This record gives sequence, C-alpha cells and structure tokens, in this order.
Amino acid sequence: MTPDTIKSLMEAMPHIKGRLTPNAPMARLSWFRTGGSADLLFEPADEDDLIQVLRRLPAQVPITVIGVGSNLLVRDGGIEGLVIRLGRGFSNVCMRGNIVSAGAGAMDVHVAKAAAQNGLAGLEFLVGVPGTIGGAVRMNAGAYGREIKDVLKHAHAVDRFGHVEELKPEDFQFSYRHAALGDDMIILKAALKAEQGDVQEIKARMNEISTTRAESQPLGTRTGGSTFKNPPGQHAWELVDAAGCRGLRIGDAEVSPKHCNFLINHGDATAKDIETLGETVRDRVKAHSGIELEWEIRRIGRPEAEGGA
Repeated sequence: MTPDTIKSLMEAMPHIKGRLTPNAPMARLSWFRTGGSADLLFEPADEDDLIQVLRRLPAQVPITVIGVGSNLLVRDGGIEGLVIRLGRGFSNVCMRGNIVSAGAGAMDVHVAKAAAQNGLAGLEFLVGVPGTIGGAVRMNAGAYGREIKDVLKHAHAVDRFGHVEELKPEDFQFSYRHAALGDDMIILKAALKAEQGDVQEIKARMNEISTTRAESQPLGTRTGGSTFKNPPGQHAWELVDAAGCRGLRIGDAEVSPKHCNFLINHGDATAKDIETLGETVRDRVKAHSGIELEWEIRRIGRPEAEGGA
C-alpha cells in the first residue's frame, strides 16, 4: 500500500480501542525473528474492535491474520495490506462442565494447563503444540497422537466483512494439518471437548510430553517449529536425515542437528536464507527418495525485491 493509502485507512478508523501501526516490523512478532514490515498492523482490543474495523475496511485491502508467530516465516519484503494480530484480548480460557472455551489468541500450552488444573483430560497434547488456539484450529494442529479435529466441539469465526458465524467440525473438512477454511475467515474462539480425569495423571502426561519435546527438539532457539508435513506413513525428519541434510547451512540458517525437521536462525539469517534452505532440503529429499515434502511452516509476504510499503 502507498503511504497515502495507509494514512487514509488510519484516518477512517478513529474510534478503535486497539492499536494501528504503519510500517510495523514483523521480525519481533515471528519466532524466527526475521522478515520485513507489515504495511499496517492492527492489534484489536477485543472481538467487537476487530469486527468494527473489518466492517470499515475496503474490500480491496488484503488481510493477513497471525497469532504468536510460532509457525510463520515472514518474507523480507514485508506483508501487503493489513496484518491482524490476535493477542491479549483473545486469550481468555474458561470451563463449563467438560467444555473448555478458549479465545483464538490463547496459547495452546495455557489451554492445556488450565484444563489440567480443573481435572479435565484429553487436551494434554496441546502442551506439545507451539502457538495459539486460532492457529491450531486453522491448521488442525496436533502432537503425540491427537489433533484438534479430535476435540473440537465448535468454533466461532468472522469473515472480512465482519459477519460472525458458528462452525461445526464438519464445516472444516479436517485432514492432516489442514482445515478447509477460507482465507477470509478469522477464528475468534473455539470450544474443545474434554473429559473428567485425575489431576495428577493429567499433569504426569503433560510432563511426559514436555520432557520428550525438550529432549528431541531444539527448544529455546529461533525456529518455526516443524518445517515439513509428515508424508503418509513416514517421518519428514527421517527423510531429511537420509538425504544428508542434518546440519546443512545457508548463512545463519541451519537444519537443526538435534531434529532434522526444524530450521534454525542462528542470529543473522534472512527470511530468504531460511526459505532457500528449506527448498534446498526439499530438492535433496526429492532426489534421494522421490518424495516431495510439503511445507508446514506458513510462508507469507513479499520477496525482498518487492519490498516497501
């Protein structure tokens, strides 16, 4: 968007409760800590704030929705249009019987812990899913034998024109790491099914998952989580390892020596470095095994050459 377009959009929304930031650096909002700026970043205060902005937003302005940036690679040229970041105003978690209701901005791990504290079982796997409930629903996130499709009761979403609707599990047509949800739909909150359980047993299972993750994954690094989807009946990391890509580097971007399905930014890697490394891995795996890996990390924005607001 041009500076004049950005200015006119901001002037058209004087009564919002959240924050509008032009030319907002996105590296700080991505776990990779790299990437360009958003033309305009909106951090709504709550659902009503978001809905009011969507109703005023011109139809030709592109929208991109993000959570905590855990499974996200923002390209170096930044993101065109309006980026919506669902944060604190969408992080509430509450219980009603065996149903756990969580805002789209609630961290998966916090939802799992809240359920455990209330003696509700079945959501322990969320401890192993980095990110938020909104992102988990949109991509049918899962870990350690369970996926969102196994526990979703219903979700509420809003389209780019501000219309809210309730969605049932069948509306998503869930498959492995995929939900058939239009790009113009924004998850607001979700209701998850749980069951009564023993608090100590639930916490023990969560500790087991957390320990396994810490031992097998490069936690605490600048990474985007699992890079590639597992092909049917196979593990992506094994294919990457067999293709000789463990520890492969391009600049400061590296295939994790600890877990080959993770890419790491050691500090100065650009988004181009990381994406090029991922594509190099895909090429080598295809040449070695004949299998074409699919990206699990969401890559968004403009290449460097097309950067600028």
